[in-house]
Amino acid sequence: MVSIRHVAERAGVSVATVSNAINRPDRVSPSTRARVLAAIDELGYVRSDSARQLRAGSSHLVALLVLDIGNPFFVDLARGVEDAVREQGLGVMLCNSDQDAEAESLYLSLFAEQRVRGALITPADPANLDAFDRHGIPHVLVDRVLDRAAGCSVSVDDVTGGHLAAAHLAEAGHTRIAYVSGPQHLAQCRDRRLGAERALQAAGLDPAELTVLEAPALDAAAGRDAGARLLGRPQRPTAVFCANDLLALGVLQSVFSAGVRVPEDLALVGYDDIEFAAAAAVPLTSVRQPAFRIGRTAAQLLLEETSDEQHKHERVVYEPELVVRRSSLSGR
Repeated sequence: MVSIRHVAERAGVSVATVSNAINRPDRVSPSTRARVLAAIDELGYVRSDSARQLRAGSSHLVALLVLDIGNPFFVDLARGVEDAVREQGLGVMLCNSDQDAEAESLYLSLFAEQRVRGALITPADPANLDAFDRHGIPHVLVDRVLDRAAGCSVSVDDVTGGHLAAAHLAEAGHTRIAYVSGPQHLAQCRDRRLGAERALQAAGLDPAELTVLEAPALDAAAGRDAGARLLGRPQRPTAVFCANDLLALGVLQSVFSAGVRVPEDLALVGYDDIEFAAAAAVPLTSVRQPAFRIGRTAAQLLLEETSDEQHKHERVVYEPELVVRRSSLSGR
């Protein structure tokens, strides 16, 4: 790599003079600065901010750690973060924990080493945050609320979201309802199940009768496997609520392959309302989360915390919305 020393040699000046020409141009003559800039242009020198950032104590980067960047929900969320961060002339370091606590821990350590300005985190294992707190780096929880020390968070009321989905199916006359969950260590999956159980109870159904299938991941492959398991049950459910749209699309693929009609034989509801939900072979009913808005709001709170000593922590909770499409419109 071309270093500042190479620039100094080409321009015939000292390293200190090159530094002044770049950072304090009033300290060098116009002719000297012109020689330095010509050498920079000729050599293709790019200044490294690493040392300056270490002296300043933070970088121009905001870190974003999500559970699964393959999920379009987190893609939209990341766009919201980038939208807010770029307005302030900063950049985003995007990392994917893949719902793995060890990977999450490694990334949090990296954020501390890089002295990022702040971090936006969708935690896979909240225990990792205790160690991260010791670094004193401002951070905001995204798509999650925790009963812990003061801090900002931006999330959606997932209990209400689960209630909306199950209530919709119960109102359509379904009594044999299944919930395809992601990993139960994720609070979002647990909260959506809780909401579904409350909706069944409110509809006069036994919450214990909710068939729960836990998937190892929140992706379409896990949904296809869950769909096969549902089809193999002695008494197949007539309706399925999935913890996210990718699971629901996987279930849809699986049952279609087996000749099961949606919605005539099986009603289906997802969660997130990603772009692919409306474009599916059978347009998917889904619980909408405002992903872009969640990301932008979280980034704005973080930037405010890093620049305003009077900042007060907020917990922002958005209300989800049920978007009804053809996949759930068959009454029983």
